[in-house]
Amino acid sequence: MNFLSNIIRLTAQTGTGTTGATDATQEISGFAAFFYQYGSIIMLVLVFVVMYFLMIRPQQKKQKEEQKMRNNLRVGDELTTIGGICGRVVNIKDDTVTIESGVDRTKMQFKKWAIQSVETKHDDPIDDDDDDDDI
Repeated sequence: MNFLSNIIRLTAQTGTGTTGATDATQEISGFAAFFYQYGSIIMLVLVFVVMYFLMIRPQQKKQKEEQKMRNNLRVGDELTTIGGICGRVVNIKDDTVTIESGVDRTKMQFKKWAIQSVETKHDDPIDDDDDDDDI
């Protein structure tokens, strides 16, 4: 950082210290002065922008896909919970899902957020619209 600030200072001094300076030198010295004053703020903003596109945005996209998967659950789907329990969906209520697992068909209730993956693939997604276009 000291090397960069020394270069900026030298550029600013050469542009303003000479009497026969051209317009290009004065523009460089103006930019150097601006960068010297606001460079750290610009770099900080750049770091946050890069972090947003590399970390925050992909995480939001993944959460959206998981929410869509959980909302498209149907009775009969094979799923795995975050605890590693595999089973078949028997009943779906607002935010709870009842699954049966094992040979003895043990029924367990889980919250929808506890579902990690759904192994059953559907060709047509669930249509939540209450509008009937057939009328």
